[in-house]
Amino acid sequence: MAKDYYQILGVPKTASTEDIKKAFHKLAHQYHPDKASGNEAKFKEINEAYQVLSDKNKRAQYDRFGSADFQGSQAGPDSRGGFDFSQFYRGEGNNGFNINFGDFGDFGDIFGDLFGFKNTRTNHKTSNQGRDLEISIKIDFLTSIFGGEQTITLDKLVPCPSCQGSGSQPGASYSTCPNCGGRGFINQVQRTMFGSMNTQTVCPTCEGEGTIISQPCSKCHGEGRILEKQSLTIKIPAGVSNGQTIKFTGQGEAGRRSGPSGDLYVKVKVQPHPRLKREGDDIKSTVNISFRQAALGDKIKIETVDGPVVLKIPPGTQSGQVIILRGKGVPKLHGYGRGNHLIEVRVITPTKLTKEQREALEKLD
Repeated sequence: MAKDYYQILGVPKTASTEDIKKAFHKLAHQYHPDKASGNEAKFKEINEAYQVLSDKNKRAQYDRFGSADFQGSQAGPDSRGGFDFSQFYRGEGNNGFNINFGDFGDFGDIFGDLFGFKNTRTNHKTSNQGRDLEISIKIDFLTSIFGGEQTITLDKLVPCPSCQGSGSQPGASYSTCPNCGGRGFINQVQRTMFGSMNTQTVCPTCEGEGTIISQPCSKCHGEGRILEKQSLTIKIPAGVSNGQTIKFTGQGEAGRRSGPSGDLYVKVKVQPHPRLKREGDDIKSTVNISFRQAALGDKIKIETVDGPVVLKIPPGTQSGQVIILRGKGVPKLHGYGRGNHLIEVRVITPTKLTKEQREALEKLD
């Protein structure tokens, strides 16, 4: 029988990931098997629903095909069904248990939140990663259409030139951290109303490195990076629009002690053009013509993003009529080809006429 995972968690189908997580936390507290109000079958059902709805791909599959593909499997967090907790907790006495959050991976963070503890063990590479940077720049209208390059100046942390980012004085030695034994993390046991809980935290002695520098670099004081003003030439892609953000991988601040650099996010502000307007991949403009040009037709010069071109006005053109120059618009940012240039024609009606002009118009009528 198909299960309604949304109903099990008590959330609507439009619920956000955060709403789903909050609902799971609340129900897990209520139905955990080791609590007086616990219900093991209900707890497993709640977990099965959460495992599917908290995963973007599984949720999309469930929304399309239902729960049949996700029921009945208890192989672990990467399986298509529920989660087998037997490998992570064991009974101690009548109602106690011992949880090691380090074995849970990402799922341990959920139960760390659930029971008031957080698994703070972090990967060395992640903990030493440099900070992402965000800036805004102004570009002119035509640069947003065809792309180009722009030089920016940033005050940011860069690898120390003296120690090449290692944080160690050249020639200095390293030793294994005596506090964590080179692991970069330490185990801590905390007693709670549910029993003993083991957590893993970053070693405070070596800050997750696992090693101790005998002599820190005199220039960066062991950080492996220094603050410096740096000029960077960035490439503006053709077709970028006002308000869009461009990501430049690895161009953020340098990581601590040779850690990976962060990313640079550049928000683009496009300066308006006095005569041309952009709408999506199309360019729009207007042109004024006389009554004679509208009636008899003409060839006039107009402005486009490619420069001046000659536009043919057909005889009998009406005011408000739109003439399309195909392929003369904006290059598609994530595709091929270009949009169009749409020219709205405005026929200017004369406000003062001579006697001869009036007679001529009356004869025309």
